[in-house]
Amino acid sequence: MKISVAIAAYNGEKYINEQIESILCQLGEKDEIIVSDDNPFKATKAAIEEIADSRIKYFAGEGKGVVRNFENAIKLCSGDIIFLADQDDVWLPDKVSSMLNEFDKGADVVLHDASVTDAKLNITEPSYFSVHGKSTSLSKNLLCNTFVGCCMAFTKEVASECVPFPEGIAMHDWWIALASIKRGRKVVILDKPLVLWRRHGENVTGSATTMKQKIRWRLDMISALKKL
Repeated sequence: MKISVAIAAYNGEKYINEQIESILCQLGEKDEIIVSDDNPFKATKAAIEEIADSRIKYFAGEGKGVVRNFENAIKLCSGDIIFLADQDDVWLPDKVSSMLNEFDKGADVVLHDASVTDAKLNITEPSYFSVHGKSTSLSKNLLCNTFVGCCMAFTKEVASECVPFPEGIAMHDWWIALASIKRGRKVVILDKPLVLWRRHGENVTGSATTMKQKIRWRLDMISALKKL
């Protein structure tokens, strides 16, 4: 079973090597890390080149934002299982083995818990789930998404169903989760933190949004789901 890790990078040179190192030690020789860089051929690329490992494959993004950058990374993946990864986190040592165990039992999508940290990896929330909740309900996740991309993996079949992403969706992870739930895919949640999710104030995702934006996003998502 080949693993692909899809990283959407953008000015990620400060932390990306630490993240990649935490991933590589859990991968096999035939696995791969796909980096799609939305600010290509600058500091992020130079940082990645410091790691001499043929499993890392670097590509220029299209400069269209985080959703399309993840779409580009996923399209370039050739693995049977695709893990999503942010550029600034750290994977805990048993992340891959714990998630693969669920895929071996028939899961199509796996979501796990995370420990939220500050920039220096000091834990601020030991369990993201305990604060923000978790659910595999379509209606609950439409109202309040509990699927965090850096904690997700899915099969290549799920990827082929979800990519390309519909126009207007707010986030890639939200769409993959809702589309998979609606299609009746087997979605498994692991109550175990398997990543240190670094929130340092300069993250590409997680910025504040207005109520008008939130309503618009949900209407766009409902419209996209109706077409499945």
